[in-house]
Amino acid sequence: MTETLIRITDSAQEYLRDLLSRQDQDGIGVRIFVERPGTPHAECCMAYCPDGEQEDDDVRFDYEGFHAFIEGKSVRYLEDAVIDFKKDSMGGQLTFRAPKSRVPDISPDASLEERINYILYAEINPNLAAHGGNVQLLELTDDNVAILEFGGGCQGCSVVDVTLKDGVERTLMEQIPELTGVRDKTDHTVTENAYYQ
Repeated sequence: MTETLIRITDSAQEYLRDLLSRQDQDGIGVRIFVERPGTPHAECCMAYCPDGEQEDDDVRFDYEGFHAFIEGKSVRYLEDAVIDFKKDSMGGQLTFRAPKSRVPDISPDASLEERINYILYAEINPNLAAHGGNVQLLELTDDNVAILEFGGGCQGCSVVDVTLKDGVERTLMEQIPELTGVRDKTDHTVTENAYYQ
């Protein structure tokens, strides 16, 4: 592809070329993706990607002397991203700025996970914040059960079951009919910050 999605500065390209040249594998590149995209907890990640280990929906971008695969589902979250490298007395630091990585993107083709995260962060967490609490999606099972973890004032709270059943589960199941269930995986024995004890 000639058009690039992520701007990798000259200094970052030089750093990556040098780093990749020291690997013992021909054709090794990098794979760039976003963990928990569209949420406040989004993290931009980069990993080595030996030839043949890219995913089918990854998008390849060629830079001078190396290539990068962008995870297909992360592409829209990496628009306008910049990877830079600043030298310093300790050697230097690679920085990754992706302004759209934390912005919920609920397009018509959004995944089930993206839709759950959008509802959690746009509707449910603002209500839980009044009690100093929050909830996040840990995983989505193969049979579409959302595994959640509560934090802050919700962890160890004596009414968390009511919050889960009457608030979180009802809201998610009404808005996302494909969900087959919602489970709490929080360790509620920790009660020091609980809203109600």
